[in-house]
Amino acid sequence: MVTVQVTAKWRPRCSARASGIIDALNSANVMTFADKAYQGARGSIRTPFKRHRHRHRHRPKLPRWQKKVNRAHARIRAIGERANATLKTWKVLTKLRCCPHRATAILQAILVLHHVENPAYAG
Repeated sequence: MVTVQVTAKWRPRCSARASGIIDALNSANVMTFADKAYQGARGSIRTPFKRHRHRHRHRPKLPRWQKKVNRAHARIRAIGERANATLKTWKVLTKLRCCPHRATAILQAILVLHHVENPAYAG
């Protein structure tokens, strides 16, 4: 495991690359859905298409297929964002005292139970 102290001035992709997270995800072939700040990370990290305003003066909008891909990407990311928000409101992580492998299994079980009891969010 690599630990690097990151300052707030760093860009997200720079700090993720410095800490080795991007390389670890790519080498483990873990499909990751990131936001536009991580464009250029490549490998198994997927980012939405970005509109380039000055590159195509005659056609600054994204094509329909890219918009469709971005919507699907946002739907997938929304599930993870929702899960993170739920865990933060419960403050589970601040009180959990066990190894990270066990914590992962516990948090996955908590989220499954939460979604079984509260199926309101469909993505």
